[in-house]
Amino acid sequence: MENQKPVVKFGEWIEAGFNLYKENFVVLVLANLIAVILASVTLGILAGPMLGGLILIVLGLLDKNEKKPEIGNLFDGFQYFLDAFLFVIVWGAISVALTLFLNLIPCAGQILSLFVSIVISTLVMFGLYLIVDRKMSFWPASLASINLVKSNFFPFAGLMIVAGVLGYIGVIACGIGILVTLPLTVCIIAVAYRDLFGKTT
Repeated sequence: MENQKPVVKFGEWIEAGFNLYKENFVVLVLANLIAVILASVTLGILAGPMLGGLILIVLGLLDKNEKKPEIGNLFDGFQYFLDAFLFVIVWGAISVALTLFLNLIPCAGQILSLFVSIVISTLVMFGLYLIVDRKMSFWPASLASINLVKSNFFPFAGLMIVAGVLGYIGVIACGIGILVTLPLTVCIIAVAYRDLFGKTT
């Protein structure tokens, strides 16, 4: 993959991600509900491990593991607590800091801050997947994601935007926001991740 420009398979990944989400809707939404509640009551401290646990559930469902993942597997994310915590906190802090700074610029500030948020989220889109799936540390996982995505950045950014738009449609249709939409985004990115990075042996 290092010497090859990755191909972004919009339709294939989105369709497969949506089917994965639809087939496992109850488990994914309930697991996400628990994750959101625990992340909220701990003021974001558990956001990384909880999201990591959700990713592990999604990857297990995608891989059709012999033992089908259950809601309790959400807590497997604690095995990667430090790196998952650092991933969410560091990149979140960088994004917030840049957004606050750019918002000081009259007129163009909000547009620039939105652009920066998209750039950061796109570049590190596979980082947490690498942490929980390949047991990589926070920084090497971040760099691996950045190095892959930057070689074909705009199509990957387009995928992130499309996944976000699908999420907003879910908000409008269901009215319960992130509880329903986050697992869909995780499913779409999981399909892309597995296609690009392959399964661990």
